[in-house]
Amino acid sequence: MKLRGDLMNRFNIITLGVKDINKSLRFYKALGFKTATHEDETPAIVFFNTEGTKLALYEQTDLLNDTTLDSFASEGFKGITLAFNAKAKDTVDQLLKKAKILGGKVIKEASNTDWGGYSGYFLDLDGHCIEIAYGAMWQFDEHNMLIIEE
Repeated sequence: MKLRGDLMNRFNIITLGVKDINKSLRFYKALGFKTATHEDETPAIVFFNTEGTKLALYEQTDLLNDTTLDSFASEGFKGITLAFNAKAKDTVDQLLKKAKILGGKVIKEASNTDWGGYSGYFLDLDGHCIEIAYGAMWQFDEHNMLIIEE
């Protein structure tokens, strides 16, 4: 079977398996993510309308069953990080502080990086590792997507 060269050149949805979908929905909405889902509902899945990709929340056990795997690492590093690329350095500190207030756990305070930027990490309510980073050299397109030049 011959596939077109650009057939898989992006990820359209990142899905996080969460323990309590309503609690995680409130957490992400409070961080600023937008969705049409109401907090008084118990949705099977939540899609956030982000700039660029979509972020989805889905019950952990349902996500595990969907993958057909037997088990997953429920504690510790899961081998994936998500990143938010900020347009201002102070946004990094503000978002780390807000995540902590909302019940997230800051695992790396914001600091200058060896690549000339500024970043820190937090774990969300289910232990997903999220980086908040700023780089003065970064540029964004009209859709707020980070421009990465090779």
